[in-house]
Amino acid sequence: MNKVGIGIIGCGNISDAYLKAIVGFPLLEVRGVADIRPEAAQAAAAKHGLKAQTINALLRDDGVEIVVNLTIPEVHVDVGLQVLAAGKHVHSEKPLGLTVADASRLMEMAERRQLRVGCAPDTFLGGGHQTCRALVDDGVLGCVVAGTAFFMCPGHERWHPNPAFYYQPGGGPMLDMGPYYITALVNLIGPVARVSGITSRSRAQRMITSEPLKGQLMDVTVATHVAGTLEFASGAVVSIATSFDVPKHTCKPIELHGTLASLQVPDPNRFGGPIALAQPGQDWVDQATTHGYWDGNFRSIGVADMAHALRSGRAHRASGELALHALEVMEAFQVSSDSGRHVQIASRPPRPAPLPASLTPGLLE
Repeated sequence: MNKVGIGIIGCGNISDAYLKAIVGFPLLEVRGVADIRPEAAQAAAAKHGLKAQTINALLRDDGVEIVVNLTIPEVHVDVGLQVLAAGKHVHSEKPLGLTVADASRLMEMAERRQLRVGCAPDTFLGGGHQTCRALVDDGVLGCVVAGTAFFMCPGHERWHPNPAFYYQPGGGPMLDMGPYYITALVNLIGPVARVSGITSRSRAQRMITSEPLKGQLMDVTVATHVAGTLEFASGAVVSIATSFDVPKHTCKPIELHGTLASLQVPDPNRFGGPIALAQPGQDWVDQATTHGYWDGNFRSIGVADMAHALRSGRAHRASGELALHALEVMEAFQVSSDSGRHVQIASRPPRPAPLPASLTPGLLE
């Protein structure tokens, strides 16, 4: 099978994880890396033995079929539109855009030009989540009727070297971590139909406690606690909370409850993790991971899946449609909180196709 040429735009912190993981997928060949800061592209290229290019040169490279957009969220859509205009497929870091209206421009252009859009997160393709998907699909839980999902922490100013963007438009706990949770849930039980939400902002300013900006104050202009309820098209009802205002908690990342059993799902920001099942009146029983891609960081598996899909003609799993749905759901929490009403979700993407349990490492077919 002919290799698929990959170009990287954006050489910030997350690019290192992508470039390390890409070498594990033999179908992918990185043709070059680019950044608006030439020194960042040169540093990434030197570290990984690649070629640094200007953004324009990378977009003109006929050997590049998929551009991985690792820029900051504010320019995800603008850069994506440039990629599509150059006639290339695009896979974006999450979120797909800051708003549904903005991200929809990207999807509409891709449809017009018959190009593909993919988007992180792709952790739902990890073995832990695919094992849970198989348990759900095999009817082990019965009919899923309820669930809970929690991401809560004291805030990223404790560890991130420059955390201010987490507290500006495009940030906040829901847009930051919600993509992992919403995508994982849609993979397991299908699309969301309705959202109710309440949001709050605990402080107008926060102090950075990490180096090198320790002691500096930063403005907070977005909600830092977002809670609510998701009603799925299947009828399942899931309570969710994402927060930068919680000192400590004991809540599991995701639990699903069915008519026959309950399931503890791994952290959706990871590819694998503990899985446990409990039947009524019984203790939790640990479950073996049955699928691959769980023991490690595979942050490019969505790109690799798109590459395989290009060669075989099938749909790719970490799709723009799925990411747009997640964005619509996340946006609905603030709308619901502001209006005091439920918000109907218009999009209805299908669940991504499950991965087979017996895949050769590095392959997705």
